[in-house]
Amino acid sequence: MTKKNARAEALAARIEQGAAELAAFAEGLSESEWRKSCNDRDRRTLGVLVHHVGTMYPIEVEAAKAIASGKSVDDVTWEVVAGINAKHSAEHGGVTRAQALELLRANSRAAAQAIRAFTDEQLDRAAPVSLNSDAPLTCQFFLEDHPVRHSYHHLARIKAALGR
Repeated sequence: MTKKNARAEALAARIEQGAAELAAFAEGLSESEWRKSCNDRDRRTLGVLVHHVGTMYPIEVEAAKAIASGKSVDDVTWEVVAGINAKHSAEHGGVTRAQALELLRANSRAAAQAIRAFTDEQLDRAAPVSLNSDAPLTCQFFLEDHPVRHSYHHLARIKAALGR
């Protein structure tokens, strides 16, 4: 039996916790709340934000894998991210709660599983990340700042949009 990596396990557990908290809150939204705008730059609905988090897990994990192998993450800027977000919103504006929650749960499980495979050496490896001004970030920092934080970030925005 393979010994679990405690650091990777802790990161994976945080992904699962954040996704579970976002899903639990989203389940309690009324239909009108689900369709309410978050009042962000691209006017995404609360439902689209939930779907967005699920959509981003695979992309964020792939970037983390690149960093873990010593490869830089190039050509990702906040302008590129804004374009991805706008395109996602346009394509998934009518997403149902069931669709969004299914994607969030499936992709957060897959992300957690992938993260559990990282070694301490991989978590400690750093590479330039264009999204962060080409700063050399460790894989662990990138995981914490992107897929781990993502669900908490959008849950807080959803709660703020609802005045909760």
